[in-house]
Amino acid sequence: MKNKSTTTQKNWQRFGFGNIKILAGISLLALSLTVGLATVAPKYVTASDHDDGEVDTKGRNLNLTDLYVFREQDQNPAARKDDLILVMNTNPRSVARQQYYFSTNALYEFKISRVGSRDTTPTGKEDVTLRFQFGVPDSRGQQQFKLTLLADGSNRSGIGITTPLSLGSNNATINKLYSGKTQISVFAGLREDPFFFDVEQFFRVRAGALGIGPAVGFRPTTQAIDFAKGYNVNSIVVRVPRSFLAGHTKATTFDVWQTISVKDPRTDKFQQFERLARPAINEGLVVTNDFLNAFNSIPPTADLSSAAAPVVAEARKTLKALGNDNNRANVLLGAFLPDVMRIDTTVPSGYGNALNAKGSPVAGRKLTDDVIDTTLSVLTNGAITADNVSYEGTPDNPAQGHKPLVSQFPYLALPN
Repeated sequence: MKNKSTTTQKNWQRFGFGNIKILAGISLLALSLTVGLATVAPKYVTASDHDDGEVDTKGRNLNLTDLYVFREQDQNPAARKDDLILVMNTNPRSVARQQYYFSTNALYEFKISRVGSRDTTPTGKEDVTLRFQFGVPDSRGQQQFKLTLLADGSNRSGIGITTPLSLGSNNATINKLYSGKTQISVFAGLREDPFFFDVEQFFRVRAGALGIGPAVGFRPTTQAIDFAKGYNVNSIVVRVPRSFLAGHTKATTFDVWQTISVKDPRTDKFQQFERLARPAINEGLVVTNDFLNAFNSIPPTADLSSAAAPVVAEARKTLKALGNDNNRANVLLGAFLPDVMRIDTTVPSGYGNALNAKGSPVAGRKLTDDVIDTTLSVLTNGAITADNVSYEGTPDNPAQGHKPLVSQFPYLALPN
């Protein structure tokens, strides 16, 4: 998306995002993407980002990293036009050739709302839920999982199995489950982490912008380092027909978010403590760890409620401290809260490809979308357009570059 950053930035200017100062852009992105920014509390709620540490009550397999939602035909022109792909990645920093497992004590859920139009205010109403529960690994490292489909009062379930490393990296178990006559395909297992970003240099850029270090820019492509290179993630990839999500409606636009809930042994009930939709929202606007934990434990319906007012107030304070006046802070909050990933399936998928009247992205997110470059360009009014890291990398720089995506479902590159 290097060639799209300027166009995206101009699009966002139309909605009042064009004059954010460089310091504001760098600082906001710092808050959103700093590795290990939040201190993890040893409770049943924690913050979510790509790398927020581990404690006894939370392992990496309970840590959401990224959500991707796109029309399959935009990834594979030979695919059916009606199918959408949902990707949930967890377990960051999974090292090469080591088997990792999904938690047996958690619910991994995609949640979807039907939306009247791309300009409709998100409701956070769960019209459709895809719920995954995983069993204990067998001697080959394979886990059985149960997929429960909750939609329009119906409750259907099916059983599938994960793809362990013992099967060989070129083998992928594609589970075909059914809800009535609707076929839903599922892959669950390790894949290469598709995210890319020069985190180390970003820390230096941020320090210079804040006046606590020398002023520097991002490293050139020949020197930039991709912090996610060589790591795997636990992926759940779903192919689902748009018609299934629409149900008995004519909906073509949907809001998607993902959650992880863990069973509390004190009550034997599941409690949500991870939630993620668009990149760089909750971690970007909410600073206080308790507020961040609280944000991750509530549904989107509560993002603008009176109960969440202290969290929203902090988000507004953060935006104002970064150089936005009160009006612009409210515009930003209006664009990104409630926090959901919106996809208008009538347009080509791609983060930043299309915006609604509030300036919010509405075309989902593809696997190789450069969300960092898009964010840098928008928040700095084009002053910084790239961290000089791309998915493909640079031929003369071994410190970046991911494996090619596979041409068929589940599309993510093979595990390292």
